[in-house]
Amino acid sequence: MPKLENCQHHQTATNTEGTALTECCINPSILSADFVNLEAELKRISNADAVHVDVMDNHFVPNLTLGLPVVERIQAVSPVPLDAHLMIADADRWAPAYADAGVASVTFHAEAAMAPIKLARELRARGAKAGMALRPATPVEPYLDMLSELDMLLIMTVEPGFGGQSFLDVTLPKIRRARAAIEGSGIGVAIQVDGGVTEETIVRAAEAGANVFVAGSAVYGHADPAAAIERLRAAGLAAM
Repeated sequence: MPKLENCQHHQTATNTEGTALTECCINPSILSADFVNLEAELKRISNADAVHVDVMDNHFVPNLTLGLPVVERIQAVSPVPLDAHLMIADADRWAPAYADAGVASVTFHAEAAMAPIKLARELRARGAKAGMALRPATPVEPYLDMLSELDMLLIMTVEPGFGGQSFLDVTLPKIRRARAAIEGSGIGVAIQVDGGVTEETIVRAAEAGANVFVAGSAVYGHADPAAAIERLRAAGLAAM
């Protein structure tokens, strides 16, 4: 399977504050795909940078999606790397298994991890990129000192647990603060946003400093998902 680089599409842009950003990554969420024809749905997004796989356990969030055995099968047929977003309780216990399975990027929630630094190091040691997610109301400041332990910071722009929600603009200041801290530290950490991403909202998120975008219905809600990906990527790059 392909490995997840910072971004498959190395296109350079500069954001409104003059900061150079070298990536605009589009990671479609299969939560909006047709699960009956999932292999075919994956082939329709072969121009994506990764496929975003939402793992929900009906404990950390009030919904149940899929688990490790299904993720392993998705990985076996996916034309792009897997970006696993674990919306699960007891992440310290369960997240490393996804890295062992060969998932390219594993993101756990800070709210569900007892020892986030230890977990991030364990994911990296097992060959995966380490991501950490924050709910909309979770402040970023307590976690800034551990940026060097992460490859990606996921700032949720909706409440986790369900697709199809509207983008929360209240999260934009948090994205800006996270980007400023990352630029100040000189550490190459990506900022991913997940929830309500459209051709309109991706502009606001990119201007704030995000460079990895999860999109569900904005991709799979169109007859040509590959074309939708390209439109989102163009809108994101233009806003950076």
